[in-house]
Amino acid sequence: MTDYDGEDCVVMLRKCLALAVLIAALSVPAFADGGKVEATGAFADPSASESVRNALEPKGYRVSLADGVVLCDVWLRNGAPIRAKTDVSGAIYTELADSTLIGVVSFPAATKDYRGQVIKPGAYTLRYELHPTDGNHMGISSFRDFLLLTSVALDQAVDTQFKFEELTKLSAKSSGTNHPLPWSLVLVEGEKSFPSVMENEAGHLVLFAKLKTQGGGELPIAIVVKGVAEQ
Repeated sequence: MTDYDGEDCVVMLRKCLALAVLIAALSVPAFADGGKVEATGAFADPSASESVRNALEPKGYRVSLADGVVLCDVWLRNGAPIRAKTDVSGAIYTELADSTLIGVVSFPAATKDYRGQVIKPGAYTLRYELHPTDGNHMGISSFRDFLLLTSVALDQAVDTQFKFEELTKLSAKSSGTNHPLPWSLVLVEGEKSFPSVMENEAGHLVLFAKLKTQGGGELPIAIVVKGVAEQ
């Protein structure tokens, strides 16, 4: 058996610590830091209706990228209507009825939606929808849950219930194309810090927040605020 003096022990300890740091660095988690979120003031865009402005929480979430550039401001609805959760193939947030308005987003500069289409600067309502299982949208996302963006100037009544075709056409008016402007919703996946933003394994920036629901409850949601589907 070899005897080690004090100096040898120190060297071995340093090597062990260095190895531990290397292992930790190589152990990449499913989510990584990709930006930050901070509180912002009330939504006050004059092009939005009083109905929309009054439906939102008094404070919003400012989402910035890792380089500090502001991506968007998001205001969630204060008391979104929900229903009993049901089991729907490929769907996550079945507590929300189709076309339910869950909030508003404002972009200071042009960005892209989940399809890669350009979103012009401005404010948009966020309404929940499930994309159909008609084959035209397969492969866009692992889940069918989306938020469709529509200019607040075009979507003025919070409680309007749109049919799928109506909402997609309305959103498409804001895109200037034949397609609506979608944001993808994904699983919360055990996230415990709300609000927060993280980059997932697909390289998409995800906003984790809690949507206040009618009756005083909260629904944790995960919104892909930056990222394009692999098509």
